[in-house]
Amino acid sequence: MHNLESDKSRDPLTSCEFFDAQLSSQGWQQVCHQRKDVCASGLLQGIQLVITSPMSRTLQTAVGIFHDEDQPDRLDVTSFPDETDQTQAFNRPPIIEFELCRERLGKYECDKRRSTSQYRSRFPAVDFSLIENEEDILWKANEREPHEDVLARGIKFINWLWTRKEEEIAVVSHGVFLQEAMIQLINTNKCLPLMEHDPRSRFKNCEIRSIIVFS
Repeated sequence: MHNLESDKSRDPLTSCEFFDAQLSSQGWQQVCHQRKDVCASGLLQGIQLVITSPMSRTLQTAVGIFHDEDQPDRLDVTSFPDETDQTQAFNRPPIIEFELCRERLGKYECDKRRSTSQYRSRFPAVDFSLIENEEDILWKANEREPHEDVLARGIKFINWLWTRKEEEIAVVSHGVFLQEAMIQLINTNKCLPLMEHDPRSRFKNCEIRSIIVFS
């Protein structure tokens, strides 16, 4: 919702009206489209784990694409090209919340998260056991997180990924964080982008990129 208003002015981003911004109707359409694509392409079948940022819009995206949940009235994902896609649609990889892959912190109300208990009641399929604090203690009202700190979180997140046993992992996060993480991986020759365009570019809303990451 905040993206629609920020196209007109940056002021709404600091408004409490956009606290922990939800997906817009356009956002749900993008989720629906990506859900169909990951099922039709067979990508969903191989995903072993989904890691998501603890914000409403990323949680909605994660359960919408990978579980077909949360807003069934807005997600028309029952019409797949063939029976194979319908079978793949029932593959629901575990989804875990991880606070390191949040968007750049501070100042903007849209990037302030709710309490963990609120999320648990709304997203019962998501594992919140890795979150350490009930309330958001990382977000600061008058202080925007420096880019170097976002990069440091990205490096820490990548190092954490190495500890996972899963080999095919989907990460649902945010534009600035994902861009900083991608740049770090490319600069250290630790990934092979499986795409034609510049992998260092800013992610579009609900865009999916596939990469191979090396240890």
